[in-house]
Formats: sequence, structure tokens, C-alpha cells
Amino acid sequence: MLTQYDLILRLLVAGLLGGLIGFEREMHNQPAGLRTHIILVLGAALAMCISINLSIQFHTAATNGDPERLAAQVISGIGFLGAGAIFRFGSGVKGLTTASSLWTAAIIGLAVGAGYFLVGIITTAIVLFVLKGLDLIDKKLIRGRTTRTIVIRGADRPGFVDEVKFTLAKFDIALKSVSLQKNLKNNEIQIDTVTKVLQDQDLDAILGAVPP
Repeated sequence: MLTQYDLILRLLVAGLLGGLIGFEREMHNQPAGLRTHIILVLGAALAMCISINLSIQFHTAATNGDPERLAAQVISGIGFLGAGAIFRFGSGVKGLTTASSLWTAAIIGLAVGAGYFLVGIITTAIVLFVLKGLDLIDKKLIRGRTTRTIVIRGADRPGFVDEVKFTLAKFDIALKSVSLQKNLKNNEIQIDTVTKVLQDQDLDAILGAVPP
């Protein structure tokens, strides 16, 4: 049976590991950041510890006690919290990475709560590398791109949206999401695009190439 010392140690380690992931998300201005990840991992670890102790404490009265049952409920229940971190932006979505980190953080908490300290630490290190390391590699070594919002206005005519997409593609601009707003009174259309552009690209020249 886990002692009070064991419980406190596991909660502290779990909180530290969750805080590392949450801090990285906080630096990227994500809706679920430092506090959310720490509280989540602490709750998952505590649920695992209590589940272990209960199965031992009442093993004579309930011979079929299984510490995995409470853990399974944590894994499935965290989906509701992760869904809250996902939101639509134009025709795309944001927050999928944060939702994934929340789900993984919960499992890290369960692992630490079960006493798998090394596994939890290594998993946290891998998650941080994926979140931070691969992001830096993607920006500096692979594409050297940055996220920009480009707003384009023009006459609301057939084919205008396709012309805008063609022009942006000609300059090797990757579209992440597109949203449209129409002004029927002035017969105008506004296109809001979230794009990936090279850091040294001249956006003024690109916008000038878009047909009016």
C-alpha cells in the first residue's frame, strides 16, 4: 500500500512534469497552459494512487478490485477537456496540439501515480522535444516560415477567391485557413487568410499582384 510519503512524492513529480509541458504551451499563448496542465496531471496522478490503494485496502472484501478501472475513466474523460481547447478558425481548426498534450499529460500523471517515474520523465522529454524542438526545426531548417494573417478586399465577382488562392500559391504561400465576409451593399468581399510565409517575403508586393 502506498504511504503518505509515496503519494506526496508522486504528486510532486507529476506536477513538475505537467508544468514543463504546460509552460511550453503557455509560451505559445495556447488556451490550456501552465496551470491547466499542472492541475490535470496532479488529478490524474492522484486518481491512480487512490485507485492502487483502494484495490489493496479492500482486496479482501472485493477480490476483483482493479486499479485500471479508474485510470481508464481518466483517459476517456480527458477527451471533454481536450475538446474545449479546440476551436474553429475560419475553415480550419486550432488547438489540436494542445488537446493532444492534455491527453498525454493525463497519461503521464497516471504513469507517475503508478510509480513509473522514469517512463513519465522520458515521455515528458519526448513531448517537449516534439512541441518545441520539432517546431524550431520546422521553422529554421525546413521552411523558415512564420504565420501571418493576410486580409484581402476586392470586388465580389465569380472567380475572385480562386484568383487570390492562385496568386498566393504562385508566391509559395501555404494557406492554413480561409474565411470570407461579403458586403452586399458595396458588392465587396473580404478574404481573411492565415498563411505560412517566408520571413523575408515582401507582403506588399504579393498583395499588389492580387487582381482588384
